[in-house]
Amino acid sequence: MRLLLTNDDGIDSPGIAALAAAVAELGEVTVVAPDREQSAASHAITLSRPLRVQTLGERRFAVDGTPTDCVYLALNHLLKDARPDLVVSGINKGSNLADDVTYSGTVAAAVEAAMLGVPSFAISLAARPPWNFGPAARFARALAAEIGNGKIALPPQTLLNVNVPPRADVSRFAWTRLGRRSYGNMVEERRDPRGRSYYWIGGDELMHQNIPGSDCNALVDGGMISVTPLHLDVTAHGLLDAFSALSLPGFERGTV
Repeated sequence: MRLLLTNDDGIDSPGIAALAAAVAELGEVTVVAPDREQSAASHAITLSRPLRVQTLGERRFAVDGTPTDCVYLALNHLLKDARPDLVVSGINKGSNLADDVTYSGTVAAAVEAAMLGVPSFAISLAARPPWNFGPAARFARALAAEIGNGKIALPPQTLLNVNVPPRADVSRFAWTRLGRRSYGNMVEERRDPRGRSYYWIGGDELMHQNIPGSDCNALVDGGMISVTPLHLDVTAHGLLDAFSALSLPGFERGTV
């Protein structure tokens, strides 16, 4: 196999180092990751300035951009003549459950790979320091191997989002759907030395909804690894059908 690894925690994160070591036996591994932390970068892509790529070693590159930039550059330039068979993004320091996938740079990198036609998955460790990436790395290797040998076939425009609980002995996983969880929605206002306001936004998780079959239930309540298939088509097909017969005054409804 040819594997491309990336993340949003930066090229020097121990998570991507553990991932690279775990999948090394599967084939040729290339690491293209941001040169600094890019957490919560979502699917941002850099269009307003040039990007610089630093070669740090054999098949190891740092990009002064976002996780999406890394995958875009890798697939369309660095590895364009020998595209990878699989892109793996992670191992993220912290979970990417439920609505987190909207904000996550880790997940966005895997999304970019799927958009560009390469199978991919994102993997996150739902823990706080001290980090033990071993269980997540072992699961990533097992999952990558099954994708590589064709036993898990990802259709076009799909990817997997994996979250691993902070247990050294974790041995169970579940196929899940996205859950829902809420945060503190904190806004903290402070003053700089010149009296001007600045703000810190965000907040810790308050709770998750009890949704059977969800990633939150599997990981938080069940202590299992959650594996959630994601699709890039976010069309609300039910509403499309429901609205198809509606008209607006002054406008003629067309068909496509």
